[in-house]
Amino acid sequence: MMPIRVAGAVVEPVTVPELRGYLRLDPDDAAEDDLLAALIAAARAELETETRRILVPGTWRLVLDRPPADGRVPVPLSPLVDLVRAGFSAADGGFVALGPGLVALGADRIEAPGLQLGALPDAAGRALLVEVAAGYGGDGPPLPPPLRLAVLRRTAARYEHRGDDAAPDGGDLAACAAPFRRLRL
Repeated sequence: MMPIRVAGAVVEPVTVPELRGYLRLDPDDAAEDDLLAALIAAARAELETETRRILVPGTWRLVLDRPPADGRVPVPLSPLVDLVRAGFSAADGGFVALGPGLVALGADRIEAPGLQLGALPDAAGRALLVEVAAGYGGDGPPLPPPLRLAVLRRTAARYEHRGDDAAPDGGDLAACAAPFRRLRL
């Protein structure tokens, strides 16, 4: 099950003007704004991979060929914010909604995000489609300050060492992200 982002404008956790202030760049010189925006997006994506957390809010679709026997579906998106909709795929490519209460978010939405499935009707060969809202910001929890600082520091390191042969090691950046890293067993 691979989550697919279906909605939500990506609003980065750090803005270009904030980064300009952090780097002590001239606020009136916008010549490198496109570069700074790209570096922010890259730093956020790296931290999302490293921490296994979604740093920007969005709506994600999960497709299950068949529901698990125990009704528990681990979701690789953290933090989970809300269940948007759930249902079965229709023969015409549409969506047949499930009744309320048949799919619910698990108790721990940050450290062990998951879905709990109730007694579902017979799928009859149809896929179960679930859409969830996930990510920090928006309706979700606020982005923890150490993760925001990690985005700033990683972006600043990439900016300062652009074009260099050796990339910065990012040791202190890993220390900022370490308390938020979700481990897999």
